[in-house]
Amino acid sequence: MASRLHYERHRPEQTTLYRLVQQHAASFIAHTEASTDAELPRFIKDEFDAFLECGILAHGFLRLRCGECGHDKLLAFSCKRRGFCPSCGARRMSQTAAHLVDHVIPHVPVRQWVLSLPIPLRVLLAAQPELVTPVLQVVQRVVTRHLLRQAGLKADEGHGGAVTLIQRFGSAANLNIHLHCLVLDGVYCCDADGSPAFIEADAPTDDELHALLQTVIARLMKMLTRRGVLVEDMGQTYLAEPDADGEEARTLRPLQAAAITYRIAFRAARRAEGADP
Repeated sequence: MASRLHYERHRPEQTTLYRLVQQHAASFIAHTEASTDAELPRFIKDEFDAFLECGILAHGFLRLRCGECGHDKLLAFSCKRRGFCPSCGARRMSQTAAHLVDHVIPHVPVRQWVLSLPIPLRVLLAAQPELVTPVLQVVQRVVTRHLLRQAGLKADEGHGGAVTLIQRFGSAANLNIHLHCLVLDGVYCCDADGSPAFIEADAPTDDELHALLQTVIARLMKMLTRRGVLVEDMGQTYLAEPDADGEEARTLRPLQAAAITYRIAFRAARRAEGADP
């Protein structure tokens, strides 16, 4: 006999994260706006407000009642945000994984490829998120061509497949844009009767991984230079100076730089002004 399911209401107000946001969000916003002389974007304030309401009965709930025994439960509304809410993030992660396994990824070998970026490029992609797509395109082209070579096929003779999850934070909740690519470990080609056939690739060797990494680096540098965000001068490559900062960029850039380098933004600001740490 199957065991009965038991639902226990999530109590976010008892977690350390909730208490930290509840106690310090307002002072964080006030301090940031005062130190940068610019207002934080509305979406950041909305993220804090929604998180503090997520799972709290006082901000709305559903009453679920059993038609047979009359027992009822209260289900608090959730924020459904994509920021730092662990409850909504975990639910979305589980739903996405189930969807990929059940409806997207075929029953063939899959290998995870992870691209981590140097700190200057993390800053760049945080400030210009529209560059994430061309960066991903470069990576997928390099990996796909490697798999085609492994299968002994030309570029127009087979097709690979991949699903990429763009992760924007690290294990310490620091800003760290990196790519998790779930790549079919092989390619599809059409057999004599036109049906797709999967050709599995061998696992890459250390030398092959090193060569692929060097190819990715070279093509990313070329692409970003062509777009004008990297500048080559006297054999050195560096980030181009950004255009005149708007109010939003002036507020976010110090916070992004501090988060990427594992620093506390306010303390870093005080040191920059010459005060004692």
